[in-house]
Amino acid sequence: MALETFQSKLDISTRPGELVKKLSNDNLICTACGHLCKLRPGQRGICKVRFNEGGILRVPFNYAAGVQNDPIEKKPFFHVLPGSSALSFGMLGCDFRCAYCQNWFTSQTLRDDASTSNFTSITAGGICDLAEQHGSRTVVSTYNEPLITSEWAVEVFREARDRGLLTAYVSNGHGTPEVLAYIEPWIDLYKIDLKSFSAKNYRRLGGNLDAVLETIRQTHAMGFWIEIVTLTIPDYNDSDEELAQIAQFIASVSVDIPWHVTAFHPDYKMKNVERTPAKTLLRARQLGKEAGLRYIYSGNLPGQVENTENTFCPQCGEAVIERQGFNVLCNRLKNGACPHCHEPIPGRWPA
Repeated sequence: MALETFQSKLDISTRPGELVKKLSNDNLICTACGHLCKLRPGQRGICKVRFNEGGILRVPFNYAAGVQNDPIEKKPFFHVLPGSSALSFGMLGCDFRCAYCQNWFTSQTLRDDASTSNFTSITAGGICDLAEQHGSRTVVSTYNEPLITSEWAVEVFREARDRGLLTAYVSNGHGTPEVLAYIEPWIDLYKIDLKSFSAKNYRRLGGNLDAVLETIRQTHAMGFWIEIVTLTIPDYNDSDEELAQIAQFIASVSVDIPWHVTAFHPDYKMKNVERTPAKTLLRARQLGKEAGLRYIYSGNLPGQVENTENTFCPQCGEAVIERQGFNVLCNRLKNGACPHCHEPIPGRWPA
């Protein structure tokens, strides 16, 4: 499908947006992400999927480019309903342009000709029906950047809340005060990628480090359950200095925020970079412990990272949840606490 034809088809699946500031002469500012794009009539935002049509901000609505039932550990949430399923749905577009993106096929639509041009019309009720059919207990906006499709996510999450389901974002965290206030009533869980602690690296990705750090602070202050992921890439963000800075920042917000340090595999435009070795993840774990973090996990190398996929009681050292990859092997938690010393383990546990 030609790009112009696909773009026209995609533009039909939109509605007027709510994350917007009106300016004179039909100009407007989109407040869905940290770019705060100022758009003239006919102009698209950096994400390519939000656009100004005659002074009205049009935003994605009523479709999905991917729907899949996954273990919640895959998101990854390790402190939420262990062993349960999560219904993931995604749209198209992103406000970042990460060269190593593992979801580039959906995130780089209208920016990369090799990305997907497939999507399916669906209602919020249809997504929640699928969640219930699969026995999912959480509905997750993921695969593309959910902040830029927040109006649609809120529509889905309203329906999910009515059905007693938890709701979640899997996001780059490049937020604004406006979008966080908009989604706050409707989101329980928020996974944020803290991709680097270098402002220069973030500019290369197309974002702003300070906006991400402030989103982490604000989502925690608002009461979201947050978990943070750092994909460690050789010779990019895996130095002791940078990993320690990331760990120290997270600890300054809360030592109870889980930090997932995950292994990179070659993908998209970085296929010539080697895979992350297990020793890097173990080194990051030690730096996290030195910073005071109580829950540090190694990801993407199941069974190769000693016992660092498990959750340990920070008080007595008991392994309260044992995992390999996305599989929960044993869950010893009792009422959200260590069964040995009764230390509460923070998270969202079964009632």
